Amino acid sequence: MKRENITLNINGIDHELTVEPGEFLLDVLREKLNYTGTKKGCDGTGECGTCTVLMDGEAVYSCLILAMDAVGKEIVTIENLSEGTTLHPIQKAFLECGAVQCGFCTPGMIMTAKALLDENPKPTEEEIKDAMRGNLCRCTGYVKIVEAIKQASRVE
Repeated sequence: MKRENITLNINGIDHELTVEPGEFLLDVLREKLNYTGTKKGCDGTGECGTCTVLMDGEAVYSCLILAMDAVGKEIVTIENLSEGTTLHPIQKAFLECGAVQCGFCTPGMIMTAKALLDENPKPTEEEIKDAMRGNLCRCTGYVKIVEAIKQASRVE
C-alpha cells in the first residue's frame, strides 16, 4: 500500500506526517504525534469511548476514523482543554465530584461531555445519560460522572 503525506490539524496546530492508507486517527495521535491522553481501550471496535476526540466539534471515536479522513478537519484532544495549569470547567467538575476513578476512561468521558455541553449548555439528566451512553467506565456507577456534567453545565 502506498503511504500518503497528509496534514492534520490537532488542537489548532498543523502536523505534516506520512501515514498508511488504513491507519486510524487514534494510532496516529498516540504513536506519531504523542497525544497520549486519547486512550486505546476496545482496540478499534468503537465500543468503549476511551478514544473520543472532537472532530469539527462533534464527539467521535478516533479508533474508527481513518487518519486520511481527518484531513481538513479540526481535531481537538483532551490535551487542548486546560490552559496551562488552569483546568477546563468540565475537568474541574470531574475532580470535584469524584468522577475520576482509575482515570482511563476520563479523557473520553470529558470530551463527550464537552461536545454535549457545547451543543446543549443546560442538558437534563436524561440528555446527559443519553450522550454518555457510548462511554464505558469499569470503576464507577456513572452517578458521579452525571453529577460532574451537571455541575459543569452550571459553570460553563
